[in-house]
Amino acid sequence: MSASSQQKYQDYRSIRGIDHIGLTVPDIEEATRFFKQAFGARICYDTLTPQQPAQEGAESEQKLGLPEGAKVRHIRLIQIGQGASIEMFQFENTQQRSPALAVDYGIQHMALYVEDMSEAIRHFESAGGILLSSPNPLPSVEKGEEHLFVYGRAPWGTLIELLSYPHGIDYPQTSESHRWTPPAVK
Repeated sequence: MSASSQQKYQDYRSIRGIDHIGLTVPDIEEATRFFKQAFGARICYDTLTPQQPAQEGAESEQKLGLPEGAKVRHIRLIQIGQGASIEMFQFENTQQRSPALAVDYGIQHMALYVEDMSEAIRHFESAGGILLSSPNPLPSVEKGEEHLFVYGRAPWGTLIELLSYPHGIDYPQTSESHRWTPPAVK
């Protein structure tokens, strides 16, 4: 890492990294079952249960950027393997659009590193996920023997990528950092 790159990084040393991603789902219980069956997810906790009053009103609309009248019905944090958590939201009383496609602005997919692509696909499909293709070789600096990726959709349409690069990445000399890869499960 160059001295100027190191200084730029030091300017942001209070930032540790990605803590979680937010994901809106039509039904948290169904989504939880899918993530458990497909990826061995574990529930961390619910910050809002269906038995509690919904988060709604002008203050919630302002804090969360919600359309008028929208209600947050259920919020749950889950963990898949090691790395960032997933915070799932379930809304009611609002119009919702289909999940983003890869060409849409904003966060449009999440990727899970897998040890065994065939096994991961089997779990994904048996849980109700639908693959968009067969596994493909990773391109460019990510290519290597057994370096594969495949996209699929969760039952409600969210785009999920499964990928594996067991022999590492061939980083270019100009690389300022290495990507975070979940450590192997022991």
